[in-house]
Amino acid sequence: MRRALLLLLVACGPPPVVNDAGELVEPDSGTVEADAGASQDAGIDAGEPDAGLSDSGISDAGTQDAGMPDAGPEDAGPTDAGVFCTAGNLPGTCLDVSLCTGTRMPTAGLCPGPSSVQCCTPRYTTSCDPNVDPVPNAGLISSPGDGGCLLPGMVRVSTFCVDRYEASILEVLDGGATRPWSPYWNPGTRVLRAQSVAGAVPQGYVTQLQAAAACAGAGKRLCTDAEWLRACRGSSSTTYPYGDTRMQGVCNDARSVHPAIELYGTSANWIYSHIDSPCLNQLQPGLDRAGDNPGCVTEGGVFDMMGNLHEWTADPNGTFRGGFYVDTQINGNGCLYATTAHAVTHWDYSTGFRCCVD
Repeated sequence: MRRALLLLLVACGPPPVVNDAGELVEPDSGTVEADAGASQDAGIDAGEPDAGLSDSGISDAGTQDAGMPDAGPEDAGPTDAGVFCTAGNLPGTCLDVSLCTGTRMPTAGLCPGPSSVQCCTPRYTTSCDPNVDPVPNAGLISSPGDGGCLLPGMVRVSTFCVDRYEASILEVLDGGATRPWSPYWNPGTRVLRAQSVAGAVPQGYVTQLQAAAACAGAGKRLCTDAEWLRACRGSSSTTYPYGDTRMQGVCNDARSVHPAIELYGTSANWIYSHIDSPCLNQLQPGLDRAGDNPGCVTEGGVFDMMGNLHEWTADPNGTFRGGFYVDTQINGNGCLYATTAHAVTHWDYSTGFRCCVD
């Protein structure tokens, strides 16, 4: 059922706008994305993760927020006609078999043209099965709060406390027991509790509303924009967590190939409606564990506020900050990176969060 939920999505809007410099462009301010995934919780009653989003950066400039380059014909290769196909319930595109290698596999008889053009779909391996829910954070425990912060995993910044690490989440079961939730799946309507833990795979695939609920479940709340910026920029209001000059390789912010292009083997437009795949954040190199970038730390000891995952703030209009592991420049540099193109119900593989408390 998970596979059916995940893969029966269709593209629902135009590709992103790209200027002459090849940069992705924000939409007009009046085109804030509505929740195209209004039935996001479909399938939850059956105990399935919610793979029903269609609000994954398709019909607005939200694709730029995922670092998605333009899917023009020059990117697709000479034998990629951009024809969408499906093989074994997996989305794919028609490619010459010589190009369908590595993480992709061809299936004959499903594409127009010569026999060498076949339906090229992801080759899921034991390292990433879209029907499996890995729980890499099992057994990890938060350290005590620091600087007078009473809640675990938090550090003091100015007059508030902030999570030292990007949040992972626990599912709260009936009776109050908890179990780790897979950081590669949207949690739907489950009862959640956020945690800030060194070495954890941080939670992507999460809406602002789910992030706020997870923070509340831990006795915390989402950071305001002002708090988030103060925590990232420090007392000197630097551009980056570590200073005013960008340093390559210090934060996780420069994956050379977009994970969706690698996973699906094309930059054709249809992949924009499939950036909910649980395999995207499992490709390596890609999403890092919390604290794995020791230089990407603020003066207050907060990790990964630049890169790794976008981080939702409490802005009721929908804002996430800091960029992610493909890009920290398109919508502003480092700490100044801010995406405002999405509703609070949006989620994709790149959206994460951390919590604050007074």
